[in-house]
Amino acid sequence: MTSPRFDMYAFIHKALRAMMADTLVAIGRMDVHDAEETAARLARLRALLAACESHLAHEDTFIHPAIEARAPGASAVTADDHAHHRAALAALAQAARAVEDAAPPARAAAAHALYLALAQFIADNYLHMQVEERDNNAALHAAYDDTELLAIHDQLVASIPPQELAATLRWMVPNLSAGERAGLVGALALSMPKDAFGGVLTLVRQNLSGRDWFKLMT
Repeated sequence: MTSPRFDMYAFIHKALRAMMADTLVAIGRMDVHDAEETAARLARLRALLAACESHLAHEDTFIHPAIEARAPGASAVTADDHAHHRAALAALAQAARAVEDAAPPARAAAAHALYLALAQFIADNYLHMQVEERDNNAALHAAYDDTELLAIHDQLVASIPPQELAATLRWMVPNLSAGERAGLVGALALSMPKDAFGGVLTLVRQNLSGRDWFKLMT
């Protein structure tokens, strides 16, 4: 039996899928006549848009160039998708502002339009991530060994500011399997200063169920 190859998409895509699903449900349930709730839900949406924009930049900076360096043209489909996703992100930001700017009689319609646009964006992204995990991984695995792929991944992670990394871990760690979670947290324990890892562990504890926390500690 061959060992599974390193998949640099796996964990971040689990985080993004969870964040997208959670945000879509939150927008769909939004009470536009409750100003505080509306502001909070739109803030969650904007956090998702920022996370998606950052994710596109990370892939454009680190992963697509690595693919193109050894398999020219192999990242063309997903690179083209990224251009469409950036246009969709801008349209969603505008749709969120439209909810805020709408007069009360029109606010519910604006919110529903935002919900539908977000649902379409997420559906497109789910398919896009599947293509990356299938086709881009195949190109990476054919061109690089796992040591090289880990080096690319580590360069990408090192480029992420601490605040953004913490926000990513908030969605990533709870949505991994127990084995994946233990492997990730163990790797962080070995690679981070003790104080910084303590902060990560606190964040992890806050976002895990009691059962999942027990499994992690065990």
